[in-house]
Amino acid sequence: MIRRIEVTGAGSVRLAAWDYAAESKEDGSDDRPGVLLLHGLMGRASHWAGTARRLAPRYRAIALDQRGHGRSDKPEGPYSREAYLADAEAAVEQLGLAPVTLVGHSMGALTAWQLAARRPDLVRAVVVCDMRAAALGEASQRDWESWFASWPLPFASLADVRKWFGEDDPWADPPRPTRGDFYTEIMEERGDGWRPVFARRHMLRSRAPWILDAHWEELTQVRCPALVVRGLEGELGRAEAQEMVRVLPRGSYAEIPDAGHLVHWEQPTAWYETVERFLEESAIPRQRTETS
Repeated sequence: MIRRIEVTGAGSVRLAAWDYAAESKEDGSDDRPGVLLLHGLMGRASHWAGTARRLAPRYRAIALDQRGHGRSDKPEGPYSREAYLADAEAAVEQLGLAPVTLVGHSMGALTAWQLAARRPDLVRAVVVCDMRAAALGEASQRDWESWFASWPLPFASLADVRKWFGEDDPWADPPRPTRGDFYTEIMEERGDGWRPVFARRHMLRSRAPWILDAHWEELTQVRCPALVVRGLEGELGRAEAQEMVRVLPRGSYAEIPDAGHLVHWEQPTAWYETVERFLEESAIPRQRTETS
């Protein structure tokens, strides 16, 4: 059973949250520990469907379509770090998930650790998947502008989407069939063919605030258990990931082989096992200590 839940984000932006295994007691309550899943730039809540269903027997796992993404509102702005943080904070509070475990991929991971640093009262634990703490620089933004301009829009079919992003995209290094599958999830059919569900200009605006700044200081302020996960062939290098773990007061590290940036999509079984082990060893023991 999939249930859509409306959340009001910063500036009254309407956000769509998705419960992929809705379950509650007769009185409507749900005492499973809360987990909020935050996708990366260009992602959407449905990318977390497998993770949410896997966690659902023991956790209340909710995936959020962030502003500008999926089925949430797509205003012209703002797409600032503050806006994304306020949206995630609103979701945790309005859905009654606190103290929550935040599981974030890429940009969603940055939001997760920033919220944990800002609102430790709301966050029990954090999973950071393939997101760098170092600044990427202006050249990175120019590269993305060029990459977006290279997309052969509109695509005639989802098969064309899958082939281009999985095999033909010159920016993919290396090409991966699962990458093509990932991008079919972010397309919708319109009158002239298949186009992304987001506006590319919104993605560039979302990215601009964090590529020029480093985020090490915020990591030092995350007091809850935090797991840094990287794909062996992902964008987050091993040295930087291990330095992030060192900086985190309660950090731990996991590495998943045969995975690039889209770790949870490319190696789902290893990803599930890694996250579940972290929840069992870190988040849940802490809960028992607090409630004992």
